Amino acid sequence: MKTPCVYILAGEAYGTLYVGVTSNLNQRIAEHTQDLFDGFTKKYGIKLLVYYEMHETMDAAIAREKLLKRWNRAWKYRLIENMNPDWRNLFDPATGKVAFGSTDVQCAQGNELPDIDLDGSPPSRG
Repeated sequence: MKTPCVYILAGEAYGTLYVGVTSNLNQRIAEHTQDLFDGFTKKYGIKLLVYYEMHETMDAAIAREKLLKRWNRAWKYRLIENMNPDWRNLFDPATGKVAFGSTDVQCAQGNELPDIDLDGSPPSRG
């Protein structure tokens, strides 16, 4: 199923980050994990899915990706830690599945997501 999504990959906890957008998160992360793309993630060994958020439309996901790319590192770290405090890999390469993250849980419960606002503000300090 295609769902617009913004994701953040890391080389390690508090390491180099990559922000991307896709309509098929499982497939895209599998491609990164297998080094199928020449470029930044392959060059620097960035393969850990540490954060993601689903969006209603691809336009919204692209807008959010552009916003996150402008954020400073500390803001991105706080965003990641709000969803994934242990910086665990949310993608299982053995099964090709993405873990059900806290962002998904909040959406399923109908809760508002303060860190998903598109206003450009950094995430709260929790």
